[in-house]
Amino acid sequence: MCLSQKRWGGKMGCSLATQLAKVRESVLLISTDPAHNLSDAFGQKFSKSPTLVNGYENLYAMEIDPTGSIQEMLDEAQDAGTQSQLQDIAFAIPGVDEAMSFAEVMKLVKSMDYSCIVFDTAPTGHTLRFLSFPTVLENALGKLSQLGGRFGPMLQQFSSMMGGQAPNQEDMFAKLESMRSVIQEVNAQFQDPDKTTFICVCIAEFLSLYETERMIQELTSFHIDTHNIVVNQLLYPSKTSNCEQCLVRSKMQAKYLEQINELYEDFHTVKMPLLTNEIRGVDTIKNFSEMLVKPYVPQQ
Repeated sequence: MCLSQKRWGGKMGCSLATQLAKVRESVLLISTDPAHNLSDAFGQKFSKSPTLVNGYENLYAMEIDPTGSIQEMLDEAQDAGTQSQLQDIAFAIPGVDEAMSFAEVMKLVKSMDYSCIVFDTAPTGHTLRFLSFPTVLENALGKLSQLGGRFGPMLQQFSSMMGGQAPNQEDMFAKLESMRSVIQEVNAQFQDPDKTTFICVCIAEFLSLYETERMIQELTSFHIDTHNIVVNQLLYPSKTSNCEQCLVRSKMQAKYLEQINELYEDFHTVKMPLLTNEIRGVDTIKNFSEMLVKPYVPQQ
């Protein structure tokens, strides 16, 4: 399982999945960013179900709707009382709706047979929330179980006194508890360096370097392996270039590249160029992805 960060990555998740598809039997690329761009990148519409990417034999892609799973649970609720309680839960616990969505996706993934899964995550803040979903949901399930045991009988008695139908709490808690084992397994997989690694994508600028350091510290606190950094959008002006802006920016990037090398000397660092064309379409992505494994040689 690979996790890659998007903001400065652009099509890096697509490129990583492309290279993995060359050496793995089957690869699933999942976008967890609310602003999905897999469809734009490959020129093909994707949904919450894995779809074979055109031009590949073993690469599949899907896009997650962060609010989709909680809405499905609401729609499937057997009675209005259960539906109301589930809705209250979704709004009462920050992030639990996305966490439930995450759990449902992991259930789906668990039932599939892929040799490698790539999560194309959103920028830093979204990514950290994504990585905290297992903990958020597990804590929420624990609290809800306690509340259910403590207040369940009272709520049922109160509903009967008011002449209403008591909510089917057993149905509600059964749905939530069914996620617990999945979440525990996901946590274990995320924290196993033999199964999961996180690839940080940044550009050679102060803000990006700052966010990358923040990300790596948080990943360490989550016990998630990370030892790869991709530095994207690098300029390589020729020695005879008359573009003052290109030369100044290249000099600035060289300064931050040096800092990256000093800070992360134990990391594997990949340098990707800023191209004059957009990274869109299968052929362009395949060509661009080659630079992840073969160092880019600028033309002088």
